[in-house]
Amino acid sequence: MPIKVLVIDDSALMRALLTEIIAGAPDLQVVGSAPDPIAAREMIKSLNPDVLTLDVEMPRMDGLEFLGRLMKLRPMPVVMISSLTARGSEVTLQALELGAVDFVAKPKAESLSLLQEYAEEIRDKIRAAHGAHLRRRTAAAPARSEAPLPGVSSRLLTEKLIAIGASTGGTEAIKEVLIRLPAEIPGIVMVQHMPETFTPSFAKRLDSLGAVRVVEAQGGERIQPGYAYLAPGHSHMTIKRSGAGWVTELSRAEPVNRHRPSVDVLFHSVAKEAGRNAIGVILTGMGKDGAQGMLAMHQAGAWNIGQDQESCVVYGMPREAALIGAVDEVAGLTNVAARILARLR
Repeated sequence: MPIKVLVIDDSALMRALLTEIIAGAPDLQVVGSAPDPIAAREMIKSLNPDVLTLDVEMPRMDGLEFLGRLMKLRPMPVVMISSLTARGSEVTLQALELGAVDFVAKPKAESLSLLQEYAEEIRDKIRAAHGAHLRRRTAAAPARSEAPLPGVSSRLLTEKLIAIGASTGGTEAIKEVLIRLPAEIPGIVMVQHMPETFTPSFAKRLDSLGAVRVVEAQGGERIQPGYAYLAPGHSHMTIKRSGAGWVTELSRAEPVNRHRPSVDVLFHSVAKEAGRNAIGVILTGMGKDGAQGMLAMHQAGAWNIGQDQESCVVYGMPREAALIGAVDEVAGLTNVAARILARLR
């Protein structure tokens, strides 16, 4: 049976365009479209959709308010349709915290021909949302980190490197890992699939939560202990050996696995430049980006941790890495940080 989708957007043009794109896939069916959350509420009851697409800024009820109520009363998969603005990125990150599975950037296009560039992404994310493991919403955990690593030499902090890759569900997963790490930690490099207008907000939000300092990489930075460098949404990020440590490098080369930044690109460079001094972490996400790069890390002597199926929103990337033998151990999300620390100890 096709996946039943309800489109919620106050723009009649966007409702029509999204409906046409979604209905263009044989395994997807648009069962209705609503101009606001009030109308959507009644349609959910009568149409029983499998997945919602939800705009944020709408009349009669704010999309975030609606999402918060929905996740309490009737949790279901939601894909946010987000504007490519600073405000849009902030609101989208809040929506992901509330329990939205994923988001698609709202194109500036005003015609179907331009919007079709987004068609496969929209369809893929709806399919992934349908099969996603919905997180049970809990009260926000206080920012906290593990106790400092006992007796860690400055040499260990500078000679080790941690590389993290994530996609669908990854904004919350990366947060869960970082808030459990102490400030005395080797440098971290990270890729999360998201547009370039979103990565500055995401880095800023992560930086405010825990002991690890988080910055959006600019390219050319020396990787420092206690810092995490997030790949910007417009570029691949790699590392390069520089003296006793590493520096970040950025490239606008073609997308890999349909992504730029790509986890594979980062992991391949970590395998080459850090080898056995690296710890790799692959978190929730759809697709297979990062699997081959993690295998290269494993073959170079790195220790790799994969998030387990139960705690993943979408068990795609970690599964693909495990299937090809790239993962050395599997851990639940709330235990990933502890496994990193155990490995360092």
